[in-house]
Amino acid sequence: QVQLVESGGGLVQAGGSLRLSCAASGGTFTNIAIGWFRQAPGKEREFVGGISRSGGITQYTGAVEGRFTISRDNTKNTVYLQMNSLKPEDTAVYYCAAARLLGPRSTDYDYWGQGTQVTVSS
Repeated sequence: QVQLVESGGGLVQAGGSLRLSCAASGGTFTNIAIGWFRQAPGKEREFVGGISRSGGITQYTGAVEGRFTISRDNTKNTVYLQMNSLKPEDTAVYYCAAARLLGPRSTDYDYWGQGTQVTVSS
């Protein structure tokens, strides 16, 4: 059983940056890929990006490509989502999720964190 805890959300002005963290416990960290998803009010949960078990592969949705970077520190059992050049449309609750293999669908993932709110003001 893998437990995930996100942190680092908050309020930031447009153009600013935030770094989210996803700390994992309860499993072998190098056996899991991590995906980041977000859900804005009234919208479906969407894939933001993800990182493979080794960290050698990252994927991003087009809306964040070039602005967001995902990395992992396997010594700390933590994955990071660095968000730069934030826009008001990035406002959402951000979730990390764990799976054996990296994928873009929420159904690819078995374990989820509780989410952290990111609000970008204009």
